[in-house]
Amino acid sequence: MGRDDRRGAALPARGAPSRPFPRPRARPGRAGAPAPRRRAARRARRARRGIGPRSGPTVTRAFEVVVIGGGIAGASLAYFLAARGVTDVLLLERESQPGSHATGRSAAVLAELDPISTLQELKVGSAGFLRRPPAGFSETPLLDPSGIMILFREPVWSALRQVAPLIEQGGTRLELLSPADAAARIPVLLAERFDGAVLLPEDGHIDVHALLWGYLRQARRRGVEERFGAEVRGVRVENARATAVVTADGEIAGRWVVNAAGAWAGTVAALAGALPIPLVPHRRTIVVFDVPFDARAWPMVASDADQLYFAPESGGLKLSPMDEEPMEACDPQADDVAVARAFERLARLAPALVPHALRRKWAGLRTFAPDRVPVVGEDPRVRGFFWLAGQGGCGIETSPLMGQIAADLLVDGRTERFDASRLAPARFATA
Repeated sequence: MGRDDRRGAALPARGAPSRPFPRPRARPGRAGAPAPRRRAARRARRARRGIGPRSGPTVTRAFEVVVIGGGIAGASLAYFLAARGVTDVLLLERESQPGSHATGRSAAVLAELDPISTLQELKVGSAGFLRRPPAGFSETPLLDPSGIMILFREPVWSALRQVAPLIEQGGTRLELLSPADAAARIPVLLAERFDGAVLLPEDGHIDVHALLWGYLRQARRRGVEERFGAEVRGVRVENARATAVVTADGEIAGRWVVNAAGAWAGTVAALAGALPIPLVPHRRTIVVFDVPFDARAWPMVASDADQLYFAPESGGLKLSPMDEEPMEACDPQADDVAVARAFERLARLAPALVPHALRRKWAGLRTFAPDRVPVVGEDPRVRGFFWLAGQGGCGIETSPLMGQIAADLLVDGRTERFDASRLAPARFATA
């Protein structure tokens, strides 16, 4: 197509290796221009370039970055790209609203304790943003530090006590509790069901709505565009480089095509002929039920051995059996078997909580790579095709750092924030 970068530098020719964005430079008379004026000027520049029909589908628009997926991953990337001055970005979402799938159905907590070291570091690295977001990002706090209590049995408990000092050195504040101490804080717990507990006093519930809309609102103010109800039907690849996204309304050209499609990330990758990383969605079921006492001040309680968690929710408690049922990407419904299993486990750990009236139930999909570590970076087969997927169950709590990592890789081709090789899709490439 041969168009110029919005900052004056030419885009790479088709077939050329991908390269990061040039550094932003000042443009006379544009400082402080309102987002609508910037968008209008951008549309005028595109019109002057004559973007229009060619052989095949019509190229309706052209952007530096086209992000597929309007959940927390895509929204955070749009925000951090805009913060770095890259605003020629389009966010595509198939549904009518952002965050309709995993983002909007998550339990949404910050829990800075994870057996996978990469995830532990991503969580700790994101905590500062969640506790102290930039001025004007949200009218309400993003994090309610109500605490998280995790119950353990031997031999895991002894092993955890040994590494607790190292975990604290890594930035996580924690307290080790005896069964009696834990039961004193949450009187419904049966102390004989566990050998010890870890309390994360500074962690707790994340306001997903405030976080998601904070990302989107700030990105929009800087000029990022969104399109909802836009289903991606294909990814155009020429000379082993992704050049456009195909929708029902035509092609949208992009220097970078970002796969932030959540449970559908594998499907989007297949459209591009990218590396076939076996990302698998797993269903998780959550229920909310009444309790006969005030539990609003309780922390979230999770049992590593019993595989369940419960936490305050709307005057009652929400409960999950921490189920992980593999399935195809879909709009999942709560599994009645999983609901029954959750209450069976709860009856063993805290019998005073059951049975009580069930208010509602739902399910969401958590998508994992084989090593349960997110996939972030350029595809090794298709240049210009960028992965931001496989966040599993920690996409919300790690979105601040992962969004910055992804933005750095797109803009600079590298990042100083994290060892990006641990997230790179190339780790799944065979020799």
